[in-house]
Parts: sequence; structure tokens; C-alpha cells
Amino acid sequence: MTADARASAGRNATPPPPPRKAGAGGALDRFFKMSERGSSPLQEVRGGVATFFTMAYIVVLNPIILSGATDKFGNHLSQGQLVTATCLVAGVMTIIMGVVGNIPLAIAAGLGLNGVVAFQIAPQMSWPDAMGLVVLSGIAIVVLVVTGLRELIMDAIPLALKQAIGVGIGLFIAFLGLVDAGFITRTPDASGSAVPVTLGPDGQLQGWPTLVFCLGVLLTFILLIRKVKGAILIGIAGMTVLSMVLNAVADVPDGQWGLIQPDMPDAVVGTPDFGLIGDVSLFGAFAEVGVLTAVVFVFTLMLSDFFDAMGTIIGVSNEAQLLDENGKLPGIGRVLLVDGVAAVAGGAASCSSNTCFVESTAGVGEGARTGFANVVTGGIFLGALFLTPLATVVPYQAATPALVVVGFLLMTQVKSIDWDDWAIAVPAFLTIVLMPFTYSITNGIGAGFLAYVAIKAATGKAREVPWLLWIVAAFFLVYFGMDPVEQILGIK
Repeated sequence: MTADARASAGRNATPPPPPRKAGAGGALDRFFKMSERGSSPLQEVRGGVATFFTMAYIVVLNPIILSGATDKFGNHLSQGQLVTATCLVAGVMTIIMGVVGNIPLAIAAGLGLNGVVAFQIAPQMSWPDAMGLVVLSGIAIVVLVVTGLRELIMDAIPLALKQAIGVGIGLFIAFLGLVDAGFITRTPDASGSAVPVTLGPDGQLQGWPTLVFCLGVLLTFILLIRKVKGAILIGIAGMTVLSMVLNAVADVPDGQWGLIQPDMPDAVVGTPDFGLIGDVSLFGAFAEVGVLTAVVFVFTLMLSDFFDAMGTIIGVSNEAQLLDENGKLPGIGRVLLVDGVAAVAGGAASCSSNTCFVESTAGVGEGARTGFANVVTGGIFLGALFLTPLATVVPYQAATPALVVVGFLLMTQVKSIDWDDWAIAVPAFLTIVLMPFTYSITNGIGAGFLAYVAIKAATGKAREVPWLLWIVAAFFLVYFGMDPVEQILGIK
């Protein structure tokens, strides 16, 4: 990526202060290279706090998803134990990513992956067996990292597709913010024809929570345009206070706030329950469902985790202006290794596979440029082990405006793509639109890769495609055609 392109990608983000002489900020500054990256401890703290509040929902949502399902034997996971496991793994792995990878990229239980574990895998075996498959998928990812294959795959991706991944993630997280806030829903319209999405619950905006979201988006954009330091964090904090006031004085129907109610908590401190940690059976699933089915489950988890994280890493590091002139992230091997270990840790703690969170872009938009922001985010997650009531007081409507705003910032990268070259523009377009339209980063990446390889082959330029992309495209062909493959193999 050119210096001009990097500048345009983040021109609307919080501008970093002028670089100071290396080492001017002491040992902490030197270790995390804050001055070198034009950052400061205060800027990193703001970014780390902003990232936590945009992803704090996972502390509530992951336990709800996993505890809401039963395994083959009718067993449920404890919601309280899941809260502990979710906070513990997210906190520890986020800090490790910050210290080892030195990148503002937080880690927590992956949405989508937890749904696969809860509703597709667990019903066919016990919970320990299902979590054992998660551990094995993480080990497979670690092996790919150690052998260098994962980094080679990322380096083989054309720069334009990397830029498209960043843009697609921008649209995806903006869409995620709109849906989580209830601004748009998947509710059928008045005629009963199930439209894909609609404005509000029935074609119009309703309720005080929606007003909070709209004011949050407007306030954050205004603060950002006026270059106010801490714009995103100020927006989250201000809307949280407004939410608590409205919830206390207005008649807000049950459910309008979503999973997180902006109430003053009854208690401040809670005792964590570590009962699920280590309750895993590595190979029990192979005896329960057979080797072939277990391998397919591991492959599905690995592929989704692999490319979901890859897209997030590219998007976040690009927005943080950490990519070099060739579009590569220095030290990416360490980042990829930590991400793989996080998948293993999530399975071992029975809270599902952990992976990089795209909401980290909220912290980047707030000015985070180093792993110190992760230390802050991870520290709050660990504090949430004991202060869960306080950690979950921020409602979606107060936090999700940050996702819409950061989606806009990521979207500015679209002008760096050569739209006159249709051979790259078409794969880039598919990458961008399919992320929000299929609600999956992995699907967008897969469609872009397949289109890129197919177009190059059809135009007589197959030799321009790196051999690794051919292999990746083949895997995605199996991924998208998993249903007929399972039928042929007799799994269904």
C-alpha cells in the first residue's frame, strides 16, 4: 500500500500526535513502540476502553447462546460458569495478543462459531466432546502457523483484495451495529412477506433506545469531524448515561434495550465460577459420531476461524496504519500464533473458539496503535470476572454507534481499489458485498478468492495466481459445497 493510500484509509480517524524521539516515554513506550507509531499511553487507554465497551456484549451473549442449547444427552452448560470462562479467556488472550503481537486486536469467543458448536455439533455428542473438537481445530490452526503456511497464504493475497476485505469488514460491522441496536431488523413487514431487513421492528423507528442509538451516531460523527480526542469513547459514555436516565424516568417496554439493560446493578461484585475450565474430551467425539463426521466438524470450525480472523487482522491493521508498503503486517507470525492458541484456549475453557474481534476497530478509531490498548481491554475483561454487573451496564444502543462510525472509516479504503480493472474489481466487489449480505467475513473472503482465481484462469492469466491461492480456492469450493459433499460422504 502506498503512503498516500494509508493516509487516506485513516484520515478521518483520531490523528496521532507528532512522533516523539524513541524512548522518550520510558520503558513502556519503548516496549510497545508508542512514540514510533505516533501514539501515547492516554491514547492507548482510550482505545482499549472503547474496544471493551463495543464488545462487552460477548460477556452476556456467548453464555446465552451456549447455555441455551443441549447436548446429545440433554445437558446444559451453566450460564454463570460460561460468564467466568468467557471473561477469563478473553482477558488473558487479549493481553497476550497485546504483549506478544503488539497490535490493538482484542480476542473473545467468536460469534457464529459458538452457534455452530451449540446447535450443530453439541446435539450429536456431549459438551466435553464438542469442546474437544474446538481444541483440535485450534491445534490445526497453530500447526498451519508454525509451518508458515498461514502467513504464506496471507502474503499471497493481492493488495486490492486486502483492501476489499477492509472495506467489506467496514460494511459488515456497520450492519452489525445497525442490527444490534434494533435500528434495522429481520422482522416481516405488514404484508407478511418476510423482507430481508426493515427499518425498526415493523418498518418504522420506535422507542427511546432507538433514539439513544441515533443520537449516539450523530454525536460521535460530530465529535470525530471536529477532531475531539476520545470521540468514540465520549459517545459511548454519554449515551450510557442518557440510557440509564431514560430507563429510570421513561416507560421503556421489556426487551427494547435488548440483552443489556442500562440499570444500576443490584450488586457490584460477584464470585467467579471456574467449573467449566478443562472439562474437555479431546477424542471422545470420534467414538461418538465417527472419524469422518468429526473431521468434517473440525474442518468447518478451522476454516471459519482461519479466514474470519485473517480478514479481521487485515482490516484492523490496515485501519491502524500498521501495514508496510507491500500491504504486509510486520511480525504477523506472532499475531497468527496467538490467534490459533486462543482457539485452543476457548475450547479448553468450554466457552467455544476464541478469535480476533472486528470490534477492535472501535479502539483503532479512538487512536489505539499498539498492544498496550489490548492490555487495557484485557484487564477490564479480567476485572469483569468480579465486576460483571458493572461491565454489562452499557446497552447495545450506547455502544453500537461506534461500530457504524468505524464502518465509515474503513469504507474510505474503497477508493484505493482499481475499479477500472474488472479482473480485480469483480472479486473485490463480491468480497465487499457478501460480508454484510451473508453476515459472514469468511463468506466474503471465500467468494472473492474463488472469483479471482476463476477470472484469472478464464482470461488466460492463471500463472499470475500464486499456487497457495489455488489450494485455498479449492478449500472454499468444498466449504461452499459442504452440503452435497456431506451427502456424498453419507454424513447426512
